[in-house]
Amino acid sequence: MPKKMLIDATHAEETRVVVVEGNKVDEFDFESLNKRQLSGNIYLAKVTRVEPSLQAAFVDYGGNRHGFLSFAEIHPDYYQIPVADREALIAEEEAYAKTLEEEANLAQQKKSRIRKRKPKVIAEEADSDISISSDVIEKSDENVETLNVTENQDSSNPNSITDNEEVSDNPIDLDLKNNSEINVESDDEANSESEIESVADDDIEEEVRPRKPRPRRYKIQEVIKVRQILLIQVVKEERGNKGAALTTYLSLAGRYCVLMPNTARGGGISRKITNVQDRKKIKEITSELDVPKGAGLIVRTAGAKRNRDDILRDYEYLMRQWTQIRDVTLESIAPTQIYAEGDIIKRSIRDLYNNDIDEIIVDGERG
Repeated sequence: MPKKMLIDATHAEETRVVVVEGNKVDEFDFESLNKRQLSGNIYLAKVTRVEPSLQAAFVDYGGNRHGFLSFAEIHPDYYQIPVADREALIAEEEAYAKTLEEEANLAQQKKSRIRKRKPKVIAEEADSDISISSDVIEKSDENVETLNVTENQDSSNPNSITDNEEVSDNPIDLDLKNNSEINVESDDEANSESEIESVADDDIEEEVRPRKPRPRRYKIQEVIKVRQILLIQVVKEERGNKGAALTTYLSLAGRYCVLMPNTARGGGISRKITNVQDRKKIKEITSELDVPKGAGLIVRTAGAKRNRDDILRDYEYLMRQWTQIRDVTLESIAPTQIYAEGDIIKRSIRDLYNNDIDEIIVDGERG
């Protein structure tokens, strides 16, 4: 079945994108003119209120409502503390990121070992089930033979037959009980295996979005002040009466990579890339890239089968984009928009288009 991307830009109030394979819809997205996407946009913002009870700040970034900025999402660069203390905090984050990376690698290795061991465990369980069932059949056959002999010998005495039936029922009941116990044990083994896999998945998920360590010796009211200027990014849209959720840990998404200019991590790999050979190849490629100190890079799923030149080209594009953002920031006055995530057409080409799509059909001049 041919796979197509259809872009409908005929209506000014709404743009729609759909990816179809034959008659099956794989992806669908739309963008309305009266509700533009904020997620991914970067703003130069100003702190309007610090809430000690929430350990968060409310920020004016130019949106309809003030955004919500948790203390955990504020980079130590913005702390109003001595330079030596700030450098120590940043060093702690770098060490923490390195530890996370090592733990993620170990988790991936454990997961691959579990996958290799699974067929062997299943085969052993199947063999044990076969041997158990054969034992049950042999025991039941013996009981049947004993019953027949008793019938021939004491056919004139019906009470003897009843007694023998009662005796012969007991072993069968015991066998059924043993079978139920064995089934429970095998279920427990299966559950334990699934638990091991879920733990590994959680570790890999942390690799993509690591927890940010928060030193307990500081509180937000001690290091963040009203009217302070911050460079923030929207991570969640406005919802009802709630403002957008913000972060100062920026990320720029490309076709194959995600650049995190102020998050000290390098050589990260998307958790959706599970092939060991692909992860090893990506590790080698990212280790050759000259990622600035204090920055991080994650290779997306789309980059799993790409060569070094493709990933390098995407990384260099993101670095140029970050340089442009810095230059615009230095010339701007808060609150103002610094960078806007591409519209739905650009995002779709970046995120949805791949070699499996045979054709792109665009309707409308704006497209």
